[in-house]
Amino acid sequence: MTSFDVDPRPKYLRYLVGAIPKFLRRPPTQIRNDTGLASHSSSVFTESLRVTAKEVNACLDDLLPLPEGPERRVAEAMRYSALDGGKRLRPFLVSASADLFDVPRPYSLRVGAAVEMIHCYSLVHDDLPAMDDDDLRRGRPTCHKAFDEATAILAGDALLTKAFAVLSDAASHPDGLIRCKLVAVLANAAGAEGMVGGQMLDLLAADADFDEQQTRRLQALKTGRMLAVSCQMGALLGQAEPDAMKDLDSYGVYLGAAFQIADDLLDLEASEADLGKATGKDEAAGKATFVSLHGPERARKVAKTLVDQAVAALDRFGERAESLRAAAVFTVSRRS
Repeated sequence: MTSFDVDPRPKYLRYLVGAIPKFLRRPPTQIRNDTGLASHSSSVFTESLRVTAKEVNACLDDLLPLPEGPERRVAEAMRYSALDGGKRLRPFLVSASADLFDVPRPYSLRVGAAVEMIHCYSLVHDDLPAMDDDDLRRGRPTCHKAFDEATAILAGDALLTKAFAVLSDAASHPDGLIRCKLVAVLANAAGAEGMVGGQMLDLLAADADFDEQQTRRLQALKTGRMLAVSCQMGALLGQAEPDAMKDLDSYGVYLGAAFQIADDLLDLEASEADLGKATGKDEAAGKATFVSLHGPERARKVAKTLVDQAVAALDRFGERAESLRAAAVFTVSRRS
C-alpha cells in the first residue's frame, strides 16, 4: 500500500486495533521519555497555535461569505458554528506537517480550513437532540439552540460540502492530482469508515457493554481519524516520500489516541466552565471509555505512552518537527 492510496482504512485499523496493547507490554526502558519538553518549546507551540488559529479564522471568514436573500440564515448558522473560537488543532496539524516540506502557507491554511469545516459540521450534528443532545458548545448555545434544529442540520450539511469545494479549488494546490488525493483521504476519514462510523458506534455504545478493543476502535474512528488525516494531508501537500508519510501517519494515530483519552479525563474531572460544555455525560450514559475501563491513573499512563510514541515517530524530521512534538504533549496537558 503506497502513501498515496486513497483508502488508508486497513493501515489505520491495523495501527489502532493492535498497537496499544503492544506498547503496554514493552518494558519501561523501551518507552521514550521525551515528553518533558522545555518550557520554551511549550510557549513557542502555544504562540504558533494562536497564530495558526488567527490565520485559519481569517481564511474561514473569507470562505464563508454571507449571501443576500433568505438563504442567508443557513450561512449565518455556518459562520456561527465555524467562527466560534476553537483551538484549531486540526488546521495546526495540517500546517505544521506541511511546513516540514516547505509548502506555501496559503495552501496549508486553505486545506486546514477545509478540515476544520468538517470538524465543525460534526460538532453541530453531534450536539443535536437525536445524538448527544447538548445545549452548550465552547461556552455558547449550540447551533440548534441559537437557531433551530432544521437550520443546524442544514448548516452542518453545508459545512461538509463546502469543505470539498475548497479542496477541489486550484487555490488550495495547483496540481489537480494532489487536490484529488486530498479530497479522497478526507472523505474516507470523515465518512462511514472513519468519523461517521465512530459516531454510529458511539450511539450504539449507550445500549451496549463495549470491551476495551471495541472502545479503542470507537475512539479511533470518531476522533483519531480526523486528527491523523490532518497530518497526512499536510504531507500530501508537500508530496512527501512514502517513509515520511508513514511516520506522519504514525504520529497522527498515536496523537489521536492520546487526545481521546485526555478528552475522557477532562469529561470526568474538569468543570463545565473550563470546557465550555456539559461534562460527565459519558459516565451518566454508561458509555465505556478507557478511563471507565481502567481508571484515571492508568489512563494517564497510557496517554503518556502514546505521546512518547508520537514524539518518537518524528525522529526523521529533527528540529523541524519541534512544534508537532509540542502539540503531542499539549494533547494530554490541556485544560479544555
